[in-house]
Amino acid sequence: MRDGFRVFDSDTHFHPTVESLVNYFDADMKAREAELAQFTHTRKVGRAGQILKGDEIRSLYRFPQDRGDGWGGSIPRVLGQAGPGTEKKRFQTFMGERFPTVGAEDFDIPARIREMDEEGVDTQLLVTTPFAGHPEPAVDLGLLQAHHRFVDDVCSRYPGRLTAMLNVNARLPIEDSVSEIKAWGKKPWAVALKVELPLGYPIDHPDLLPIWAAAEEFGLCVAHHSFAAGYPGYRDMWGNPFIGRTASHPWAAMRAIAAFMGAGLMDRFPELHFAILESGFGWLPFWMKRMEDQVVYMGYVAENLQHTMTEYMTDGRFYAAVVLHEGPDMVRMVNELMGEGVLMFSSDYPHAESRFPNSVDVFTGWDGLTRETKQKLLWDNAASCFRLP
Repeated sequence: MRDGFRVFDSDTHFHPTVESLVNYFDADMKAREAELAQFTHTRKVGRAGQILKGDEIRSLYRFPQDRGDGWGGSIPRVLGQAGPGTEKKRFQTFMGERFPTVGAEDFDIPARIREMDEEGVDTQLLVTTPFAGHPEPAVDLGLLQAHHRFVDDVCSRYPGRLTAMLNVNARLPIEDSVSEIKAWGKKPWAVALKVELPLGYPIDHPDLLPIWAAAEEFGLCVAHHSFAAGYPGYRDMWGNPFIGRTASHPWAAMRAIAAFMGAGLMDRFPELHFAILESGFGWLPFWMKRMEDQVVYMGYVAENLQHTMTEYMTDGRFYAAVVLHEGPDMVRMVNELMGEGVLMFSSDYPHAESRFPNSVDVFTGWDGLTRETKQKLLWDNAASCFRLP
């Protein structure tokens, strides 16, 4: 709690390393542990840009599956230059005051709780990132199952403090994804669902209908969290990471919203919630109004949509995480045009874009927002989105 506000942080990250995850392998995966070693990659830089040393240096699995280029996946071109220069890709600038504890993103959960207390955060949503992309889908499934066991162990140690999303992968047989949802969906910490989509695989594909049905059954919010590789338009950034990173997250979220709602999925699953994280929010009214017109002007959406795009985005089933750099003016604009039930506080802890350890203080210090509005963004809207008790 901070300044009398309950605080739910709707976008924080949890990144299991190989050294942590192998402790949750089943017998089949343990038998393949030595074989999987060929895919390990030593991580030398932390998620906020820390230079790692000693026990902080751990491993990640990297598989050869093509996920598309990203905003920093090739030799960068600085704007104004004719082509790529000699400058190598560098890590982003840390936007906070002090680096978060490296292990808090993986193995030092007590440190994570201490840093939540320092910032004044009551509860976090963990945006979890399973390893995926092995040539054999069965290995991806084994990794996903171990991942969920790890997340269950971590969140169960701190009930009421840590919630998390379940993850499924459209590369896997649909029945395997549904089984994972059913296995974990009743856990108190499981409040959201993120679907990993192969490059070019649409979120509105009809094969995914059983996944959305399972999400609705267990009261899981379908959450889109944007990404750095394979986002729409990744081939059209003129070789510049600034353009790529600036455009990637909002455009990927725009595409997800348009496809999910334009396919009529909010009609087919009327109890389903949909949220976007780390994708900006000031563009939401523009996108809502533009979709409203394009549904009629262009078409190519599901027949007999039961609601307008404005209704889908303002009827209490759609939510968006605030990114702090957009500030209070954007909040007031979105609230005026979409109502006060859409936006939720988020920090991006422990990534470099967070303002750690001052993320909550930055938000509560914004002028021009009433105390009631701040409480909605800090707790109430997230409690509705993720159906918190």
